Amino acid sequence: MTVRPPSVSIPKLRVRAGRYLPLLLLLGLAVHLILPQITALEHSLQVIEGMLPWAVGLAFLAQLLSYMGSGFLSRSIVSLVGQQLSIVRGALISVAASSIGLVAGGAVGSTAATYRWVRGSGASAQGAGLAGGLPPLLNNGLLVLIAVIGLLHLLVVHELSTLQALGFGLILLILGLVVGGILWSTRHRPQFTRLADWVAAGWAGLRRRPHDTTKTQTSIERLFSTWDVLRNGDWRKPVLGAVLNVTFDMLTLYCIFVAAGHAVSPGILLAGYGLPLLLGKASFLPGGVGIVESTMAALYDGLGVPDPVTVVVILSYRVISFWLPSLLGFLFIPALQRAGKSTHRTINF
Repeated sequence: MTVRPPSVSIPKLRVRAGRYLPLLLLLGLAVHLILPQITALEHSLQVIEGMLPWAVGLAFLAQLLSYMGSGFLSRSIVSLVGQQLSIVRGALISVAASSIGLVAGGAVGSTAATYRWVRGSGASAQGAGLAGGLPPLLNNGLLVLIAVIGLLHLLVVHELSTLQALGFGLILLILGLVVGGILWSTRHRPQFTRLADWVAAGWAGLRRRPHDTTKTQTSIERLFSTWDVLRNGDWRKPVLGAVLNVTFDMLTLYCIFVAAGHAVSPGILLAGYGLPLLLGKASFLPGGVGIVESTMAALYDGLGVPDPVTVVVILSYRVISFWLPSLLGFLFIPALQRAGKSTHRTINF
């Protein structure tokens, strides 16, 4: 009797590897970040014991107002096409959609969830599409502006090494090219559409996947229609909503610095805020976990913030601005799903 060796399913092994590889990467990154901070963590306990409760409370309040700014942003966008959405519901959708993005598709999943829930609130397809796609553009645009100001501050105070100055200069150049490309595309739409289709075709070829020209053109047309709506409508309110969202989020970070007994100047606050969040959004990690924390720590340490304070401030800020809202967002999802199924009119909380 011949005994056959047990068969091994290569596809299953690949699936398992793909499933656990991100977890292993996150664990490795966590070890890389935490081990050097063990000494600082011991001193951080003293910082935590001396934190001012009223300043911590203000940090929570500032973060709540930041999400109210997101709700105002969504409301303002929907109003551009003559429809309504309450600020509170817009804020709840923003929180829940961010939670969806963590586990399903990142920014794409978050945008799709926002579209579905805003559509279920009675908005038209155009209004829901704008509410899903426009807030990230406005918020990221503000982060770019803040990152540029922060980098200029670092250059002025000479807190950058030659290598860091070259690296950040390259980032500024890339950001400038992106902004210039956006401005050029609004005046040369046919050329930009052809260029975008060529880039999409090349990317599809690298991944050995079919390329759909119609899909690319439709996406570009939506971007241009969004620009036209903003240009012809009252764009000041959506921009104000984005400013409120980002400003109160920065205020959350500042209040935690105050609570830790180390109030920083506006220049230092900006220098360590915008760039880490931008890098986190550009990374493949959900929520920029590890990228935001490590970049913030490096910047604030270089600007003279004591290590124990840096550890406490960054971890507290991420808990208040990222982890708690993410957990709460999952609790809001069932209510938003039921509301979307039960009504096709605007819901006001």
